[in-house]
Amino acid sequence: MSERPQEVPGATAAPALHRIALGVSYRGGHYHGWQSQPDGQTVQDKLEQALSAFAAMPVSTLCAGRTDAGVHGINQVVHLDTPLQREEFSWVRGVNRYLPGDIAVQWCRPVAPDFHARNSARGRRYRYVLLESPVRPALESGQAGWTFRPLALEPMREAAALLLGEHDFSAFRAAGCQALSPVKTLRHIGIERRGAYWRFDFEASAFLHHMVRNIMGCLVAVGQGTRPAAWMGEVLESRRREIAAPTFSPDGLYFVGPHYDARHAIPDHVPALDWLP
Repeated sequence: MSERPQEVPGATAAPALHRIALGVSYRGGHYHGWQSQPDGQTVQDKLEQALSAFAAMPVSTLCAGRTDAGVHGINQVVHLDTPLQREEFSWVRGVNRYLPGDIAVQWCRPVAPDFHARNSARGRRYRYVLLESPVRPALESGQAGWTFRPLALEPMREAAALLLGEHDFSAFRAAGCQALSPVKTLRHIGIERRGAYWRFDFEASAFLHHMVRNIMGCLVAVGQGTRPAAWMGEVLESRRREIAAPTFSPDGLYFVGPHYDARHAIPDHVPALDWLP
């Protein structure tokens, strides 16, 4: 016959944890990317410091997609587990009080325990904003990429079409990429011109390290006429990074955010999307 565990006098049960999701926007220029580093100068470090100050206890987060140094976030999604019971608006305003001006929580949602910011994502979206001008950006410095040579739309669209579908994207993968597989499904590349600005929209199941910036380098080469559109297919098939164009600047790259099943009720639009060209 087993003995019942002895109750400790005065002991109280640990408070139950519940999971919440937050949407975070940030400018990446002042930070060493998203992921926490020993120097503390990352977006994750600043967010977790602010969350811990608001909650008066250590808080850790997990994000939908890590961004590199200089890359911006429009609707980065994170989740965390907490015993605190607060109104959604309280998490937004309270945490923002402790954040620097170029990082802000946009929304808060309670989510089911099985929600996972990274693993529950059905896809991810990036946008690259590029200025075509004889003169380098000034007001847009750090917020837009730049080309001083004119670009042609149709060759870039023709080249982009060669990348759609499931492929081995090793030719567009950074040497330090930690993804388990280079095979990803690229679902959409949209290219539009709005005045002096070009907008490149990318959607995929997931992205490799530097994948969008490496694709951008190739698209710009095609748009400038230094490479034919068919060259993009040759680069893809080669699976060799050295065949592709140099990695393009991070300045105009924005992580637009992930998307999830509707049951999670995660917002996929924030005001900053209306501000971008």
